[in-house]
Amino acid sequence: MSALQDKYAGVISAAQSAGVSNLQVTEQDGILYVSGHAGSSSAKDAVWNALGAIDSTYSASDINVDVQVAGLAAGASLTVATEDSNLNIRQEASTDAAIVGKAAKGESVTLVEQTNDDWWKVKTADGEEGYAYARYLKA
Repeated sequence: MSALQDKYAGVISAAQSAGVSNLQVTEQDGILYVSGHAGSSSAKDAVWNALGAIDSTYSASDINVDVQVAGLAAGASLTVATEDSNLNIRQEASTDAAIVGKAAKGESVTLVEQTNDDWWKVKTADGEEGYAYARYLKA
């Protein structure tokens, strides 16, 4: 087991116990890639919560978590699950991108696409469309 797999053992075991299918753990250029398909958003959250226990700011550059929720199709209704603040909706899938809208905690948004592991394209009730951090969206 590598140092990275050791460091993030909690993330890997959370993915295993949450029943993430097609779980793949690979390492390349000093980055640990954890990918697979979650059966539900709570399974996805279990993996992210395990990462949060190790890296509370989710800013580590040595891990890439790509757990997509299986069966979530475009048009699915998602709930904003921030701790207490609004969720920023951005022009592009990046924290550097301009904020084009906000969704309040508990508000429903519509999934446009699971763009990648971190960012999902959503549409608000007001019709604003943009990218939101998938960590804060629940099916």
